[in-house]
Formats: sequence, C-alpha cells, structure tokens
Amino acid sequence: MHTLKDRLAALTPERLQGIRRGIEKESLRAGPDGQLALTPHPAALGSPLTHPHITTDFSESQVELVTGVHASVEAALAELTEVHQVVCHELAALGEEMLWASSMPCGLPTDETIPLGRYGGSNVGRAKSVYRMGLGHRYGRRMQTISGIHYNWSLPGVGSDAYFGLIRNFRRNAVVLLYLFGASPAVCSSFVAGRDHELQPLGERTMYLPHATSLRMGRLGYQSDAQASLAVSYNGLEGYAASLEEALTRPYPAYEAIGIQNPGGDYNQLATTLLQIENEFYGTIRPKRVIFPGERPLHALRERGVEYVEVRLMDLDPFETIGIDAHTARFLDLFLLHCLLSDSPPDTPAEIAALKANQHLTAARGREPGLLLQRAGRGVPLADWAAGLVAELAPIAAALDAVHGGSGYAEALARAQAALNAPDTLPSARVLQTLQREHGDSFIGFARERSRSTRAALLALPYGADLKARFDRMAVESVAEQKRIEAADSMPFEIYRREYTSPARLGRRAVAA
Repeated sequence: MHTLKDRLAALTPERLQGIRRGIEKESLRAGPDGQLALTPHPAALGSPLTHPHITTDFSESQVELVTGVHASVEAALAELTEVHQVVCHELAALGEEMLWASSMPCGLPTDETIPLGRYGGSNVGRAKSVYRMGLGHRYGRRMQTISGIHYNWSLPGVGSDAYFGLIRNFRRNAVVLLYLFGASPAVCSSFVAGRDHELQPLGERTMYLPHATSLRMGRLGYQSDAQASLAVSYNGLEGYAASLEEALTRPYPAYEAIGIQNPGGDYNQLATTLLQIENEFYGTIRPKRVIFPGERPLHALRERGVEYVEVRLMDLDPFETIGIDAHTARFLDLFLLHCLLSDSPPDTPAEIAALKANQHLTAARGREPGLLLQRAGRGVPLADWAAGLVAELAPIAAALDAVHGGSGYAEALARAQAALNAPDTLPSARVLQTLQREHGDSFIGFARERSRSTRAALLALPYGADLKARFDRMAVESVAEQKRIEAADSMPFEIYRREYTSPARLGRRAVAA
C-alpha cells in the first residue's frame, strides 16, 4: 500500500507546477440601502451571454465574475481583482450600487419580483432564461440569490478514476472546509419570511444560529426534497453518469404539474424531469469538462472524461475585498491534493447519508464545542477531525513551496492551524462578533458596511486606461457575438428545447463487453 507521502514523492516538480486553478465568484448587486438592485445588468459590461469574464448567475441582479485558468494563485486573484475593478467602476458611473459582500442575500423583494437573468432572443439565450424560470418554480427565487465562490482545479496526468477518488475524499472531508471558511452564520429575516426554519432571532431583522458556520450550505441553502431522492454515487464516471442521466430523463410528478408552458404560451421550465439540465444538480463538488458549443455537459464527460473539478462550497469572505484571499486559495490547493493522494474507498448509500448529515450539522452547529460527527460509524469531534486533517497537509505544503519558491503554502497551513486553536477567529465567528458589536445585531447593517468598504477599496486601486480599454473592447465584442448568435438562429424555440433536452444528447452509455 502506497502512503500519501509516497504518492506525493512520485509527483514530479513539473506536474506540481502544472496545477491549474480558476475562480468564479457570484455577487448580488445591491443599492446603498442594502436592498436588491432591480436594475438591468449594466450595458457597459457587455453581454452576459457571451462575455468571457462578466456574466450573471440566476438573477439579472446577480453578477458572476469569471477568471481564466492560471498557473499560480497570485495570477488568479490578480485577474479576479481586475474584473472586480471594472465592475465597480461601471457601477459607480451609474450611481451607488455595490456588490454585496456576503453569500447570504441583501434585503429581498417578494419572490416573484426578483428578476431572472436575461440573455437576449437567441434560442440559447432564451433557454438560459427559461431554465431560471424553472428554478424559480421549483425552489423559489429567494434560494437562488445565495452567492458563493467556485474554485476550479486540475492536475496534469490525472484521469477520470483518480478525479472521482478525489471527489469521494473531498465529500468525506468537506466539513473541515465548512468549519474553517464558512462565513454565513446569519441572514436577513426577509430571506426566511414564510418558510419553515430553525433559526433564532437576533435583533429586529436578523436570524441566526449561534454556532453556525455556513447557513448557505445547510438546510436553508441549496436543498430540495426532490433532489433528496437522488442517490448519486461517485464511484466512477459510468455510475455517476448513469444516475445523472436518470435524473435528467425521469419525469417528476410535481414538475409535470407545473408544465412546460403556461396557458398563455409562456415557458415555465425547460423540462418536467427531476433535473431540467445538469447544472441543476446541487453538490459540494462536481466533475467537469469544457464543452463544445451546444454540447450537453454529461455528453462531454462521457466522451472525453473528467478534465477538472469544481469546488462549490466556499462562502464569500465578507472581510476580503474580492471574497477570497491567497491563504484560502492555497489551502484549497493543499486540501485537493490531499484528497487526490489519499486512499479513497468506494462510497456506499450509508456513507452518503452520513456525509449529508455531517454537512448539515457542521453548517448549523459547526462551532459548538464538542460537536460530534459520524465517521466510519463512530462519533468524532469535528475539531479533532479538522486538526488531524490539517496536520496531514504539512508535507504537501512543503512540496508546493519547494516547486513555487517562498513559503506561501506553509503560511496558509499555519493560518488554518491558528484558526483551529482559536475558533473565535474563524470567519463565521467574526461575522457574528462584528454584527453584534458594531451593527446593533443587524445582518444587513454588517453586510452593507462590508459592501461599502470593499467598493471603496476597489475604487481606490490604480485603474489604468489600458485595463478599462481592454474590458470596453470585450464588452463591445460580446454584444456583437450575441447579435451574431441571434442572427444565425433559424430553428423555432420549441424544437430547439426538445432537441436540447432529448436523452439522445446525453452521450453514450457504456456497454458491457
């Protein structure tokens, strides 16, 4: 049996230098009063359908900033900072809107008045909007306004089986990331109005749990009774693809009742199946592959295998100008390498159920002293679990520092260890301390001040004419590309929808020899 250290030693410096990462960061646009901005996506930012770095997520009011693929943490964060600068300057030119600094949303209007993302009149653009309409019908629009950071990661020479081993270990140990980096222990009461929840009131318009780490990743966040019936295994590409295909093709009675179109002919959703498309499947991590235009993600995975993983459980850090810092990104590199290099036995239905329970417990009560989670059928204190895993990252940090130079990875590890030794310094604890001490128990007051502060910090950075010119050019080109797509359409939307959601588009099922 090879140990983690043996496997680490077998990685050449060239492969370790070949780690690539990219970041996607969602943020709501909010007004100076801390309420959701209901204005359209700023035209100066280009077309959200085709812009390579600035798009929208669920809502027209929810900006998504996307970096390219980078060989270093510094380069990824530098580009993310530049994209933030461009957005903040364009928002400032229009008024006082700001990017909301918290994962949990600002003050929200009634559910039906939260605007859906708009992507123009092409079939692909209409499909994106109809998909979002479907999400609203299925889960409510409020839930979709939660924002987060996605960390995309790859190592050269890793095949699909090894990536699925990484994914299984990531899911097993994800509670450590929630504990260390969760930053959403409180919400505005508008978010839970009319919903069942277990939160406690704090002040007049804030709800919280005293030991919560990430309400975003708990029962209040991306959860669904329908998806709870999905038993997705991560034991390999074939089984994963088969379970996803079933969800994409199985009619779901509650969604059949909604219907594809309403009596007036407007579209309610793309399909009446358990999942409309692959992106609707919620998870803390996904296997991914760059797709060709018009290709279904599942088809791409089946045809060409896993290319990278997408980490989806990171909250925005409201104390960081761009929602994430270099220490956190480097810790993710260490954590993902650990998941890749460690033994990864197959998952079982019983383990999958235990992992879900662990995630919910950590999200709601992660900082509770002595909190026990289930591991291999035994109760393990979360703090001990985290400390043990962090200790195992030391040789990986040394190896990465050796190939990159400096001590950045050792420093990231030291910061995590210091936080474990002083849980009141964890981001979730700092959020509660600050909103209670400085903002009269007001989540909106806290997040509004953090949003104003990050806006001011970004506007104060040097903003060169070349940076603005480059993004102005991208904006113009993106609008032209959207118009080209619209002009090239010849198929009626209903035929396009049926063809795109056809099971035949999902790729080949492996056939037993």
